[in-house]
Amino acid sequence: MSTELSDYLRALSDDALGALLRLRPDLITPVPTDLTVLAARAQTRVSVARTLDTLDRFTLEILDAARFTRSPSDGTTSAAAIVAMACAPTGGPEPARVTEAVERLRARILLYPATPGDPDTLRLVLTVDEVCSPYLAGLGRPAVELDTAADLQGAVIALVTDPARLRRTLLAAPPAARAVLDRLAEGPPVGTTTNRTEPVSWLLEHHLLVETAEGAVELPRELGLLLRRDAGPLGPLHPLPPAISAAPRAVTTVDRAGAGQAMTVVRHTEDLLEALGEEPAAVLRAGGIGVLPLRRLAKAAGIAEPLAGLLLETAAAAGLIGELELGSELAFLPAAGYDQWRVAPLAQRWTLLVGAWLAMPRQPGLAGQRDLKDRPLTVLSPQLERAGTPAVRRAVLAALGELVPGTGPDADELLEWLRWQAPRRLRGREELHREALAEAADLGITALGALTGYGRALVEQAAAAGADDDPLGRRPEGELPPEETPVAVALAKLLPPPVDHVLIQADLTVVVPGPPEPALATELDLVAEHESGGGASVYRVTAASLRRALDAGYAGPDLHTLFARRSRTSVPQALTYLVDDVSRTHGGLRTGTATGYLRSDDEGLISAALADRRLSGLQLRRLAPTVLVTAYSSARLLTALRDAGYAPVPEDATGAAVLTPPKVRRAAARPALEPSPDALDAPGLTAPRLLGIVEEIRRGDARARAARRAPAEVRAAAGQPMSSLTAVQAHSHALAVLQQAVRDKAKVWVGYVDAHGANASRLVRPVSIGAGYLRAEDDRTQTLHTFALHRITAAAPAD
Repeated sequence: MSTELSDYLRALSDDALGALLRLRPDLITPVPTDLTVLAARAQTRVSVARTLDTLDRFTLEILDAARFTRSPSDGTTSAAAIVAMACAPTGGPEPARVTEAVERLRARILLYPATPGDPDTLRLVLTVDEVCSPYLAGLGRPAVELDTAADLQGAVIALVTDPARLRRTLLAAPPAARAVLDRLAEGPPVGTTTNRTEPVSWLLEHHLLVETAEGAVELPRELGLLLRRDAGPLGPLHPLPPAISAAPRAVTTVDRAGAGQAMTVVRHTEDLLEALGEEPAAVLRAGGIGVLPLRRLAKAAGIAEPLAGLLLETAAAAGLIGELELGSELAFLPAAGYDQWRVAPLAQRWTLLVGAWLAMPRQPGLAGQRDLKDRPLTVLSPQLERAGTPAVRRAVLAALGELVPGTGPDADELLEWLRWQAPRRLRGREELHREALAEAADLGITALGALTGYGRALVEQAAAAGADDDPLGRRPEGELPPEETPVAVALAKLLPPPVDHVLIQADLTVVVPGPPEPALATELDLVAEHESGGGASVYRVTAASLRRALDAGYAGPDLHTLFARRSRTSVPQALTYLVDDVSRTHGGLRTGTATGYLRSDDEGLISAALADRRLSGLQLRRLAPTVLVTAYSSARLLTALRDAGYAPVPEDATGAAVLTPPKVRRAAARPALEPSPDALDAPGLTAPRLLGIVEEIRRGDARARAARRAPAEVRAAAGQPMSSLTAVQAHSHALAVLQQAVRDKAKVWVGYVDAHGANASRLVRPVSIGAGYLRAEDDRTQTLHTFALHRITAAAPAD
């Protein structure tokens, strides 16, 4: 089989061979040495399964037609026979659509010419039968192949081989029994019955169903074909994807709603990381953040815990959260790149977050559930790793991107559409797709159920990933994506421009009428407390916030100048008085090291501090009218005074005040994850690169053919082993022989290199080939052996 396929590949043009490699890029990982190796690799279970995963529902149905129409004698079929079967029932698909599906199968060499020069006679890659369902087109096995008692099988065969009797028996079936038959005829043709019901008992007694095992029944193929007489042997076909009933919305409405959500996401992420910086969360022994710290962070940001978990996971993937050893424990806190991200333009900040979400192999929706050992799954824990999540997110966004702009289908409609596009990929992963759709809405990639304009740019950017000029595919740690990316540019047009002014109200609230520019945001964080966000952020000036600004080096006149310069309204008199009062008392007390001392030019203030019961734990005592000392350090003295409502400042040995901005702790910088194409999407396979790979394979094939034609003496002189295995000593030939042996359940001699590096051979019966290993039985010792494929040097059929 592999020799025939290799001959077909050898006859293809370079462009046709390059097109095959583009459709099946797994075949060149690594690049095969010759066309024989390429043919053998194209027939492996893993490669065929990957190819089938990319096919739509209709193409898979036509593949079933190709399997159905194979000749029992030589296993060949033809495009005409496939078209005839698919288009036979009334209302079937157009022949042109069936022909297109056949060409898709031929382009991926799942179908290929059986004989040279005869393109109409086709052969199916036999591995397809091993990968696909054993129930062809949803039909059961023929009666002669059913596993049951001999007498029952004889009765079933006698029934199905008599068409008139079979029809009479079917017409006599009670309505409930007929409903069971119709359900099994739709496929799959098997069912289980723990408590045998009356309809099932009737069907078994009349041999319309066959009990293949205890509690398992199967519908014979002959009866299934009779029940499908109106729809045809393949059943109802689906040449077109299901229709989307949702009407498109205005694109501008969708984009504006998404942009508002994008602003909210960035603000909530910043709130979470600020709360995490103020009080780092300890890393659990099994990894991740505990339930109580997550609840605290969610409360600080004013959002629900599931959304907090999603944003924390996304921020960690973006390199904004890291781990740092604090004392005796490891804790999560903002990474060094967070400060740079915080002052970047809003569109750029959002782009970094969603790019990391699209690339991170984690499933945040699992947080809060329990694993198989009944252990809780926590946010940022290793247990949330799921390698297939990036592909699912890309598939969901790509599906939305193929719809008319502004179309927002509900989750069920979108899943049905995806199920038609790639049914094998969706099977068993419906909930994961729903989570991806919900997360895209939470992050602002979609709005009102539809993909936004900048979301489409994100999908296109992710699809083009891997083809850039950076061979490493990474930016330096902590560096943000450029502002000029299509995603950031598209989103920036929808966001309100940054503002450099505020509106100060009489109740000392400061309203920012839009996203603040970085310099203004830095000033507000220092002189005011953030209260709420949204389109207009609200801050409040308090005595504590003013003391924080004075501690950072501002003076009273500086604060007056700042508010007058930034405010578009007149500065309230209450704010002016508050600044003067806090400035006047700020620095009235001075702390230093004695172990610690407290001094002031105001004797009354010193007396008040000495008499303050809140400071009794410091054991202050007076050395002079204006000086107090304590046995504790100046740092503890400074903290206690501030907690009691005083405004002290530290001073150095010369008596000069030491004013410093608040210190923040940061973890080490971490690189952000970036979207990368799936292995099935042919990353970076440009036309020149494909032609270069094809040329390399053809050169290797020419060398291999020349070596096979050389005399035995020449091959021995070249160092090739001469033994009974010389006919199949090449590894590629060995793989083809083993694949055929698995299908035929035949014995083979296997030559391999053992763990000690010595050559060895063994007579075995191969069971399966996959994941880089051969599993085979040794009939003499009744044991199962596992061989690494790269250690196998030769294989030959046993005589």
